[in-house]
Amino acid sequence: MAHRTAGRVLSVLAALAALALLTAACGKEGSPPIKGPAPGELPAYHVATGFSLPGSPTWRAAKGRGHLTVGVKEDQPYLGEKDPATGAYSGFDIEIARMMSASLGFDPKTLAFRTIASANRETALQNGQIDYYVGTYTINDLRKRQVGFAGPYYVAGQSLLVRKNENDIQGPQDLDGKRVCSVAGSTPLQRLQREFPKAQAVAYDTYSICVDNLLSLQVSAVTTDDTILMGFAAKAPDELKIAGQPFSKESYGIGVPRGDTALRLALDDAIEEHERNGDWKKAYDATLGRSGVPAPKPPAVDRYGTGRSTP
Repeated sequence: MAHRTAGRVLSVLAALAALALLTAACGKEGSPPIKGPAPGELPAYHVATGFSLPGSPTWRAAKGRGHLTVGVKEDQPYLGEKDPATGAYSGFDIEIARMMSASLGFDPKTLAFRTIASANRETALQNGQIDYYVGTYTINDLRKRQVGFAGPYYVAGQSLLVRKNENDIQGPQDLDGKRVCSVAGSTPLQRLQREFPKAQAVAYDTYSICVDNLLSLQVSAVTTDDTILMGFAAKAPDELKIAGQPFSKESYGIGVPRGDTALRLALDDAIEEHERNGDWKKAYDATLGRSGVPAPKPPAVDRYGTGRSTP
């Protein structure tokens, strides 16, 4: 029995790896049902001509080098995922990054993506390794002391991913004594440790490692934003499921260097423009919407520090 279970787990892990390789193979009969955007589904973003932002040192440096460098995730299905075969990035957060590039006057094709782990986001922005960060980055007051935030552009909620045959975990109240995995430096891990201290928190650098540990029976649950978990559950629907309802509100923002207010407000303008012209919903439908959850209404942009917000 143990041998069959181990074999099944290895098969699932191999299948998940294979699906990652197949994200670019879209719309072919007989291919896996969950895959990346089909050709033509993603919107084309109009590149602003004559755009200038001299008050932003970040923008000026990017203009000098001819492209923007953006920090992202690479292991989050439908949000920020890297194809190991081609090196191409895809997902809703990737599309948000491309929209912003176009609005700042840079062709999205010139974007340089850099994978940055959650624990290193603030450092990467402070040290100038990246110009902005788009990767399920929750806005909170503690982080605002270190970096700036444009947005929010999406609101998620913390939830739990468990194995399909798990019936004892229906919410965070059922985690006492159980090993629960999340990512080091993330808001979900901090909430787990603070609000549910009887759970045994396990931290890794990426959620894909957490999911591997869940499938191999080393942890009882994975916790993070429902958007991330929906992607993993959709890729292995016979093995994984989301338990219960979200138990937090996570407003995703675009991280920028803290002192660069000009860049932050320009990105706020860009978020609003792409919501108005339909790009935001088209990008959602072609990426995160493939998990089966329809596009919500975009949240109001918070231009904090200016006395203005967009209802």
